[in-house]
Amino acid sequence: MTRTARFTLDPAFTVGEVNPRLFGSFVEHLGRCVYDGIFEPGHPSADEAGLRTDVLDLVRELGVTAIRYPGGNFVSGYRWEDSVGPADERPRRLDLAWRSTETNRFGLSEFMDFLRKTGPQAEPMLAVNLGTRGVQEAIELQEYANHPSGTELSDRRVAHGDKDPFGIKLWCLGNEMDGPWQTGHKTAEEYGRLAAATARAMRQIDPSVELVACGSSSRSMPTFAAWEATVLAEAYDVVDHISLHAYYEETDGDRDSFLASAVDMESFIESVVATCDHIGARLKSTKKINLSFDEWNVWYMARYHHDSVENPLDWPEAPRLLEDNYSVTDAVVFGSLLIALLRHADRVTVACLAQLVNVIAPIMTEPGGPAWRQTTFFPFAQAARYGRGQVLDVRVDSPTYGTAKYGEADLLHATAVRDPGSGAVTVFAVNRSQSTALPLEVALHGLELSEVAEHQVIADADPEARNTLAEPERVAPHPAEGTVLAGGTLTATLEPMSWNMIRLV
Repeated sequence: MTRTARFTLDPAFTVGEVNPRLFGSFVEHLGRCVYDGIFEPGHPSADEAGLRTDVLDLVRELGVTAIRYPGGNFVSGYRWEDSVGPADERPRRLDLAWRSTETNRFGLSEFMDFLRKTGPQAEPMLAVNLGTRGVQEAIELQEYANHPSGTELSDRRVAHGDKDPFGIKLWCLGNEMDGPWQTGHKTAEEYGRLAAATARAMRQIDPSVELVACGSSSRSMPTFAAWEATVLAEAYDVVDHISLHAYYEETDGDRDSFLASAVDMESFIESVVATCDHIGARLKSTKKINLSFDEWNVWYMARYHHDSVENPLDWPEAPRLLEDNYSVTDAVVFGSLLIALLRHADRVTVACLAQLVNVIAPIMTEPGGPAWRQTTFFPFAQAARYGRGQVLDVRVDSPTYGTAKYGEADLLHATAVRDPGSGAVTVFAVNRSQSTALPLEVALHGLELSEVAEHQVIADADPEARNTLAEPERVAPHPAEGTVLAGGTLTATLEPMSWNMIRLV
């Protein structure tokens, strides 16, 4: 039997308050995320605007908050003017990012309508094109979207049918501008100056906007950390967040390392925090730059070969791209990544699961057919519902195991969130062992909790089990047995390779 993993919870020791934006997502004009995803006129469930109401129901259940739009790599060739006005008059364009034809049938107004129908918790996070465009186009988009009326651009929005301004507060200053694959790729010096100039102009229109500068598109970039330092040296005083992007996949059958992916994610976060604070110290600033982890997920990137073009004249509409089908193993790693974000809630104040529908997504659809939940849907929905409040400081005493990529890693990865209103505590925990159950003991100090309300688990005898069009409900959370709260101690057994959500009231 594996030795017991332990930690202590005490409300006097906290990490920070969870920002609701931590449960954001991402809608990019990529593959079938928009078309045949959230937007499919003619589908049996479509409303009068062409939005799939079955997808809307699942998005509400998922609990997403801030939704980043319209990219992603797509935004670096995006002309926002193409996406407004009468849909039948909008131009068709070549999308260089994903080698597709963009019809622009779904644009800014349709996205805002989608958000309104998702619910009041859904906040827009709009990206501006700093790849092929710049300051002027960014402030024109801001004026069109947010100014009440009385100018050419705001009156154009009104004439297009949107009388009320969109009130967009959260803006991304471009996307992955450090990447050579990015249309309009720039050096850190070039991008830093452009981001700062754009930020200053946008603040002239509205000083209260919140702005996200592009950080490194992954920790493995050769310019990592130097990029952040250079960009922030230019823009520290005029931006609020810097972005992080990270994707993880199992490679060469190394599942042990894959299960420990969050070790890398936490180190990534801590490195960026250190870089931000270093620049702040150099500038003698009391301001803290927060982190926007606005792309994260499990993504089998090795399966996608974008550079192979058989027919250079083939630019399809909404092709099936990046439609990873997630297993139970993927869901456990995904849940561990969520735990990593929560464990750094003091500085990670925005996070966007990439993406929302069909494209490496928790929700899948079939054109003209059903929508269903992937295995990764469940950890996100549980965390978005119960991971609100104060993150408690969790320091585990856990048995470890060896990994090829990350050295010795804890078998237990965990966090806990306390609802300050009710006092309820939710523990989120992952057992990384592929074969062995993990006994868990949690000592509760200063917490008036009396019982286990529920202990839900994602695990399966088949680690490759997944939900598909043929079997959309093959994998779902199931209740654990034997979890007890007595004498101020929670005891539980975590199934092998499992995601666990334990609610204490």
